Amino acid sequence: MPTDYLLDAAGVRALDERLEHAGLLELAMEEAGRAVALAAQRGASLGAVLLLAGGGANGADALVAARHLHAWGREVSVLAQPSSLDLHHANLARLEAVGVRVAPLTPNTLGRALKLQPALVVDGLLGTGFRPPLRAELAVLIRLLNAARAGSTQLRVLSIDLPSGLEAAKATLPEGCVRADLTLTLGGPKPALVYGPAAHVAGQVQVAGLGVPPAWVQAHALAARPGDAEVAALLPARFQGAHKGDAGRVWVIGGRAGTVGAPVLSGLGALRAGAGLVTLHSQEAAVATLAVTLAPELMARTHPDLSVLDAELQAGLRPGAVALGMGLGQGAAQHAHMVLAWKLPTVLDADALQPQLVGAGHGAVVWTPHPGEAARMLGVSTAEVTADPLSAARELQRRYGGVVVLKGGPSTIATADGLLVSRGGHPGMASAGMGDTLSGILAALLAQGLSATHAALCGVRLHARAGELAGAKYGYGLSASDLSLELGAAWASVARGV
Repeated sequence: MPTDYLLDAAGVRALDERLEHAGLLELAMEEAGRAVALAAQRGASLGAVLLLAGGGANGADALVAARHLHAWGREVSVLAQPSSLDLHHANLARLEAVGVRVAPLTPNTLGRALKLQPALVVDGLLGTGFRPPLRAELAVLIRLLNAARAGSTQLRVLSIDLPSGLEAAKATLPEGCVRADLTLTLGGPKPALVYGPAAHVAGQVQVAGLGVPPAWVQAHALAARPGDAEVAALLPARFQGAHKGDAGRVWVIGGRAGTVGAPVLSGLGALRAGAGLVTLHSQEAAVATLAVTLAPELMARTHPDLSVLDAELQAGLRPGAVALGMGLGQGAAQHAHMVLAWKLPTVLDADALQPQLVGAGHGAVVWTPHPGEAARMLGVSTAEVTADPLSAARELQRRYGGVVVLKGGPSTIATADGLLVSRGGHPGMASAGMGDTLSGILAALLAQGLSATHAALCGVRLHARAGELAGAKYGYGLSASDLSLELGAAWASVARGV
């Protein structure tokens, strides 16, 4: 898996301007159209192909694709929006020169074309420049296309760049958008193809290059989505002769009546991610009892007052990393201020994610909110966070400092240098305790010497891969304990870098 670079509308515009300045824009459009034609061949090897061209660059790509498909002997028909005919004059002329007739795209012409039962419809109606609301005439066309797809077991839909009606940078799912079986996105994925629920209507997503240097795409990208080869290069290595003191000491601080499992799950995650020594510190005695039952390797201590840890740290009992907040309860902000003052590599989760900590982060801090906690930290609604996770993560990092892991499917990592998006995962991971386990994994990686950025990138990928392996083994309903058991295999899988 190579690294992908996510592009929003501004990034696409900037890349197009750079291509135009270099005299390469027409060549890139030809490359894109050929890629669409190849995707159409793979999407439906037999039968007629109907291509729908809008007024933007995606419409031009559809026209170029029609010319290539015709040259390869496919039966093609093309419908173009009347308003686009002048804009696409050159491509239309080339099509006519090779004998392909282009008809105006209207509800009537589309309805008649769909009744001829094409094998594939190429959606080139709208692209990354679209902003809601959807025009009435386009809404009618999209409804016709979706109805035909829903009523046929044979018809498939290929969208160029992203399904028409989606907003490139938003994860929200509007009512009027194309439901695609395959989306060929150009240059790099768009956020709407990565984050649900918008991504749920994209079908299988494939990325096609534009025949330009990768550095050009990277320069205008909104975020990077690293592949396993990049993650594998960051994983800590343990050499012959290593002992538990070399592998990192982790303190997990949390747990109260009713949530005693949270710090234990975090401790298990830390152990399975390679920490040499893991100690649980809690005000609740039941945490120690549960820890001994589930994993005797965990050390657990009960403190009526957690401030005693401040004195112990000053006395020299210094861990390599701290995970704080899992089931911590009342006084979490006070305890977080205490721990952050230690200036140790620290993971903050759950109850420790408090708005009072604005600006308290430092370079070795990893904040791990889920969307609800992120909303609390930002003072916005959860819906606003889930609609645009990249912007939410970036704003959290700006306000709180350190590194932010905004959990989700996928998780988003915000650093002072930019945004990263994780890969993988399994729907069964939507269960209690998964975030606690992740906090332990992150703390273990910090204790083994990784920077906050590298620990976040490696940790979310190991967590996601373990979820995939657990899903294959146990099925849909996963527990956090199931995931912990797969961390060793996940590590080996990611380390192969394939």
